[in-house]
Amino acid sequence: MPRTIDLNADLGEGYPWDLALLGRVTSAGVCCGAHAGDRSTSLRTLRWAEGLGVVVGAHPGYPDRENFGRDERWIDDPAHLAALGDEVHRQVAELRRLAEEAGATLRFVKAHGALYNRAQVSGEVAVPLVTAVADRGLPILGQPGGLVEKLARTMGVPFIAEGFADRRYLPDGRLVPRTEPDAILRDPAEIRAQVLALVDRGIRTLCIHGDDPGSVELADLVLATLNDAGIEPRGFA
Repeated sequence: MPRTIDLNADLGEGYPWDLALLGRVTSAGVCCGAHAGDRSTSLRTLRWAEGLGVVVGAHPGYPDRENFGRDERWIDDPAHLAALGDEVHRQVAELRRLAEEAGATLRFVKAHGALYNRAQVSGEVAVPLVTAVADRGLPILGQPGGLVEKLARTMGVPFIAEGFADRRYLPDGRLVPRTEPDAILRDPAEIRAQVLALVDRGIRTLCIHGDDPGSVELADLVLATLNDAGIEPRGFA
């Protein structure tokens, strides 16, 4: 059997290259309108994805548009933390309604930004996130070895291990924070090596960040790397 891997992008956040990325990826986490985007942008993205045969999922994030959902201080407010499960429920439910309107079906959930990162290490965040996903009967994407994976397996939620083609990793497997100067890989040779290493580790999906102006070029580099290695891009769902 040929080796395969999914290539996903976080889309529907209001960037002009979404359609170009949808022509290159096999799955798309569509913004739920909290950290960015809006209803019409999400609906358009879902319709594009359905037309191109791209698997879609929900991409919920902290409702902190000022910081694009990437500021972990949002969750330090006890009121926000207490409402987190309901917030994720609401966002996924709204995107499911939009998907139905677009003739698409949600196949997974992937948290965004600070919600994604904090859930890997904090039970206060991971429990409401994974519980909300479990209630929807959907798989969840996350980093392997983190708390989200452990909780998902305990709760019977299908877990999809995700890797990042252009992000540097810490020795413990977490991502280098974006605030660090070397957090993003720029050298094509480094990116190629990381893609192949992630595939060899058994990662099931590789992420292309849809907010990066260089995301289309990165997707092309990843696809060329996979093609040269005889690895087929194929959706996990």
